[in-house]
Amino acid sequence: MSVSFKTISIIGLGYIGLPTAAVFASRKVKVVGVDINQHAVDTINQGKIHIVEPDLDKLVHAAVTEGYLRATTKPETADAYLIAVPTPFKTSVNDLHEPDLSYIEAASKSIAPVLKKGDLVVLESTSPVGATEKMSEWLAQARPDLTFPQTHGEDSDIRIAHCPERVLPGKVLVELIQNDRIIGGITPKCSEVAADIYKIFLQGKCVLTNARTAEMCKLTENSFRDVNIAFANELSIICDSLGIDVWELIRLANRHPRVNILQPGPGVGGHCIAVDPWFIVSAAPEKTKLIRAAREINDAKPEWVIEKVKLAIADYLMGHPEKTVRDVRIACLGLAFKPDIDDLRESPSAAIALKIASQHSGTTIAVEPNIQMLPEKWNTRLELKSLHEALAHADILVLLVDHKEFKSMPAELLSGKHYVDTKGVLTVQI
Repeated sequence: MSVSFKTISIIGLGYIGLPTAAVFASRKVKVVGVDINQHAVDTINQGKIHIVEPDLDKLVHAAVTEGYLRATTKPETADAYLIAVPTPFKTSVNDLHEPDLSYIEAASKSIAPVLKKGDLVVLESTSPVGATEKMSEWLAQARPDLTFPQTHGEDSDIRIAHCPERVLPGKVLVELIQNDRIIGGITPKCSEVAADIYKIFLQGKCVLTNARTAEMCKLTENSFRDVNIAFANELSIICDSLGIDVWELIRLANRHPRVNILQPGPGVGGHCIAVDPWFIVSAAPEKTKLIRAAREINDAKPEWVIEKVKLAIADYLMGHPEKTVRDVRIACLGLAFKPDIDDLRESPSAAIALKIASQHSGTTIAVEPNIQMLPEKWNTRLELKSLHEALAHADILVLLVDHKEFKSMPAELLSGKHYVDTKGVLTVQI
């Protein structure tokens, strides 16, 4: 471990920042976590966590108890600062989703007053190409008494780099340690210094490049997955129109030694795959026909699912002429953007459930075993219930996420139910 990193500050204590802080602290390095969310700060300082991630609670509790991790709302002096804040969209204009760098800008300006010569600043937030350079410019404007790599190269007082996370929710602690990291400095020395900090805990390799290539690498990885998911989603729509079981079709096609079709679903969600391709499209709108088409296919899938739900309602009422639409009870199984996590960010499943609740005059139930309550900001007619309650009372099941609880549902409780299955779970069981 490099002796220069006695204290590390993590700016943003969400799904990436908090696990990163905990992993550093587990290596007996002093970590100061910073977040504007007072509830998150208070929770962490109690040795608890405000998100769901396997084994993270134990790691945070140990780090706080042993005095290696502390959270605060204002940055303090450290030797390295890792920025892990959101990069959402601005308001879409002409169907272009322009990235919003205001969180990165705010984080940069918040640490600027405590920077000192020799410090390292790493941008971990998934960012459009050029964001790391922009961050360095914001820091330079705030601290004209220090020198930065865009003007002083290898002789700069402050080192700047980009190192995007490459982890899977539900396996963050394992993948943080085991996965290779792409590290792109504004100068080669910046890359080397940034690599030193990750070597504190990293078992994978530190692969060095420049900042722009590192930024584009993360966007490329997620765009690759998005294009392949779009193929599966489009295939599911085609198969539905032709009366073909898409799940069986994919199983058969994947027996070819050079074919590996992904599984379709209700869309694409999360803070990466549903977002990152638009950063590339925004940067080169005339040159990104395939990437944009894939995004549009995946973004349109939730509406297709909702239309299937409307057809299921009509089919149910044909068999129950004594009932009206108001009598039909719908249960949406799953709200998270992927199985067995609590993360609702950019979730197509949540969007589908919310829209069904807003349009359906009857009862709409949501089942999400990984959360205790619905977000207050939703303020909808959607009711959060247990799986047992949903199976007992719902007339139509809409399977949106293949949580482990849904894969093990007793077959007898599913008998006679109408359903829309976006993940091939009920198709197998009923």
